[in-house]
Amino acid sequence: MIGVVGATGEVGSHAVRVLRDLDVGPLRLGGSRDVDHRDDGSLDRFAAGCRVLVNCSGPAHAVGDRVARAALRAGAGYVDASEVDGPGVTGAGLRPGLTGLLPRWLARREFDAVHGLVAHLAVLDRFTATAAADYLHASDSEPLAAWREGKVSGVLTRRTGVALPFLADEVTLLPHLGREEERLAAALKLARGDWYTAVSGEHVRTAFDRARTLDHADAVAALVRASALDLAGREPHVVLAVRLDGVSGSEPITRTAVLRGRGNGELTGALTALAVLAVDRGEALSGFAAEVLDPEVTLARLAECGIASPFVVEGELSVEEGAL
Repeated sequence: MIGVVGATGEVGSHAVRVLRDLDVGPLRLGGSRDVDHRDDGSLDRFAAGCRVLVNCSGPAHAVGDRVARAALRAGAGYVDASEVDGPGVTGAGLRPGLTGLLPRWLARREFDAVHGLVAHLAVLDRFTATAAADYLHASDSEPLAAWREGKVSGVLTRRTGVALPFLADEVTLLPHLGREEERLAAALKLARGDWYTAVSGEHVRTAFDRARTLDHADAVAALVRASALDLAGREPHVVLAVRLDGVSGSEPITRTAVLRGRGNGELTGALTALAVLAVDRGEALSGFAAEVLDPEVTLARLAECGIASPFVVEGELSVEEGAL
């Protein structure tokens, strides 16, 4: 039995669909009426008899490690779309998750050694109240920081009106460095690493700026409204682009990998489901998803599910290669 807490939410519903497509189960689905993540007794009853317990509920800071502890008491494997401390495979989402897997996939596929990285994550999608609350509560990422053979604060700047070859609209680039990025930089032995969130919607950008002056509930509501305005008449999409510089053999090379998806919820739910498959098969036991899932196997499965398929370009993308 695979138990899914938060099965009816934005992430959970996509995870359930992929689990069914993969014929992983049987499934025990827990929506807000079926299991209360705030109550240990409710969680224990739901987890009883499960071989893997999955948490797709949120906000992550409110749930904490309650579902993970219920899995431990039940003797079940554990997967969480969010990054929480404790046993099981966690951080199995878009970020963290795919943002750590794609550069590992590219490095293993093309390089003998990697020296530099530049990554952009662009998301045009609606913020649910849960996703907005998680975004505003996140504290693991330092704005304007980058990797220069170690974390360096304030080395990058926010840039507006930037044209990127793999996006149709000009964007605002928000540099950041968080725990996943630091672990990736150390694993790849990077000398230099720059990570950016690329924001194309003017309403979301304004809401980000106003969030610091609002109380939490008003800031969440503002992000939800702003994302709906930016998405009006447009198709949601996610673009993750990673450029690596390094060597293959004795030759210096540059490669860019791009992964495109239809939305944050779909990509996060899909990676959560693929992490469940890996745990259920004994391929991964415990750790952060980007570090314990096999990049080649996981991205191949993501493509087989029809969710997203990465492609690689020699050097940097041109406008013709990259525009949406």
